[in-house]
Amino acid sequence: MTTNTPYRAIFCDLLTDHTIDILPLRDVTVDDYIGRAGSLSGTIPVANAEMAARVRRIEEGRTSVYLQRGKDLWWGGIIWTSTLQSDDKGILTLGIQAATFESYAGRRLIRAKTPEYDASYTLPFAGMDQLDIARGLWTDMQTSLDGGNILVTYGTETSGVTRTITYRDGDETSYQDALDSLAALEDGFEYHITVYTDPASGSRVRRLVLGHPKIETGATDLVLDRPGTVLSYSFPRDATRGGTTARARGASTNSDQASESRPLASTVAVADQLIGTGEGHAGYPRVDLTSDHNDTTDQNTLDALARTELAAATGAVVIPAISIRLDDLVPTALLGRTARIRITDEWFTEGLDARYRIIGVKVSPAQRGRPDTAELYLEEAA
Repeated sequence: MTTNTPYRAIFCDLLTDHTIDILPLRDVTVDDYIGRAGSLSGTIPVANAEMAARVRRIEEGRTSVYLQRGKDLWWGGIIWTSTLQSDDKGILTLGIQAATFESYAGRRLIRAKTPEYDASYTLPFAGMDQLDIARGLWTDMQTSLDGGNILVTYGTETSGVTRTITYRDGDETSYQDALDSLAALEDGFEYHITVYTDPASGSRVRRLVLGHPKIETGATDLVLDRPGTVLSYSFPRDATRGGTTARARGASTNSDQASESRPLASTVAVADQLIGTGEGHAGYPRVDLTSDHNDTTDQNTLDALARTELAAATGAVVIPAISIRLDDLVPTALLGRTARIRITDEWFTEGLDARYRIIGVKVSPAQRGRPDTAELYLEEAA
């Protein structure tokens, strides 16, 4: 990306969101996903001492960056690492690597409010809607101790599903792990932090979006055709990530130090109708999956986790991807959108006409005459 592109890289203080500078950013790659952190990488050219002084104001771990096109914020996150580099011609650049604001929750641990270990300290959520618990985790992370507020705001979504869960000092559970474990439960939810410009105030907004059972946006399907908007596509099928049985292991519940401690384990969830060649069975072999949940000590929770994991990975895992021209589409608004994909070619001779939900976006900004393109990661729509 050169300085005359329609993009702006806006660098801000993480805790106040005050703008530090607007700097050119080249060789940009950026992606964003539902349920996990996205990333941004790029290089800032350092042409002279004046530019070097400006670039020095970027501090890893306390500077945020937004990618803006026109009036739309396309991406926002935290700069975690940088690399100052000089090539054999003496040309200086600073490479930056950033992750979306979700990544901050992975750097914070649930602890007591005092430095001393407090065995009696708990962060309890009893009989609460699971989306209220998700917001409660973010609220605790941002408000319980100084220096934790990264200005993420919340909505009022509800799921109708209640949970009871308690976190303790000394378990060193990250807020990210707590959120992911909660979302992964049977009849769970999805989350994503979106960034946008408030139309009334003009200020930037970091918003935690929650959806049960999934995040869905857009009132109508986005129609994408090949030939047409779709430039390329891939439909990978990976049986190494799939299975027909699943077991979830938790923490040990043994309090007797004199006896052997073994983890609690779920009942094995089995996709019976897929396994074997008998009547009514689909003819798949038995393939076993397992997962570890070291903070879980409840049998019912482990059983639910096993069922959920099997449902998500039954048979071969398929994550289709298509590459499109972005034109006037805004990447952040694509996540959760339902796309109607229509393809006619030598493989789909009768024509593919299927609906998918967009769960990830990888953007390649326009550069050297190449248009804006995006790779969309999909899952079958309900």
